[in-house]
Amino acid sequence: MNTKILALVDGSTYATSVCHTAAWIAKRLGGGVDVLHLLPDIHAKGTGDLSGALKLGARTALMEELVTLEAQRAKLVTVQGHAILDDAKALIEAEGISSVTQKLRYGDLVETLAALQPEVRALVVGKRGEGSGGAFEHLGSNLERIIRSATVPVFVAARAFKPITKVLIAFDASDSAERAVDRMAASPVFDGLQAVLVHAGTDSPAVRARMAVAQARLAAGGLQVTTEIVAGEPEVALDRMIASQGFDLLVMGAYGHSRIRNLIIGSTTTAMIRACKIPVLLYR
Repeated sequence: MNTKILALVDGSTYATSVCHTAAWIAKRLGGGVDVLHLLPDIHAKGTGDLSGALKLGARTALMEELVTLEAQRAKLVTVQGHAILDDAKALIEAEGISSVTQKLRYGDLVETLAALQPEVRALVVGKRGEGSGGAFEHLGSNLERIIRSATVPVFVAARAFKPITKVLIAFDASDSAERAVDRMAASPVFDGLQAVLVHAGTDSPAVRARMAVAQARLAAGGLQVTTEIVAGEPEVALDRMIASQGFDLLVMGAYGHSRIRNLIIGSTTTAMIRACKIPVLLYR
């Protein structure tokens, strides 16, 4: 199975955490990291036609100057992209990962990830990017696009990274939650970690039975697992547990039982990512 991690980096404050997170995962997998920086489209914020009302000589001179400025801007963003990748590589190598590959790309975010995902085990991305002009915007459309199009797990890094020892697993018995349990049980990333498998909602014998099966699968995979059922809305109950019990990571399915799950990521998922102060690992 592939052991490469794809880390999406930009110039935001989250980029350092993305690098440390990717290195932590790669170290536990015994694999490497590909770092990707997607260059912005320098034509996306053009100034329009500035030459229409000018006389011929002035129009020609202005067009020549605009071409020169655009070429300079393209060169600048490329140099900046290489600098971001160099910094990312240095951070990851300092964590003991020797196999680090830099990828500088133009193009659409989803199309780029679709081409690269078959080569990797998981994606690591910051919750927010460097702004609306960058490749990875604030929490919203771009993060949702990544999650919707992902064929591998998506690790949403927090603002600051800390080594992960205690994991909260949100379990609603949906297909994606069941796949999360299966993938965690089979992955060396979680071997030896403490975990709490929690169901937020109504208690019932059926729920307890499915949680017992999931707990057994996780324990067989090397995790130290306990279970808990809590009342209330998932985003409220889970946030309360995170705040009071010192978890380092929240794991959940990207989609729960929702009629609109094929249109957007589940509302609980979105709410948890937005509110959560710790990293969130999402499984499709």
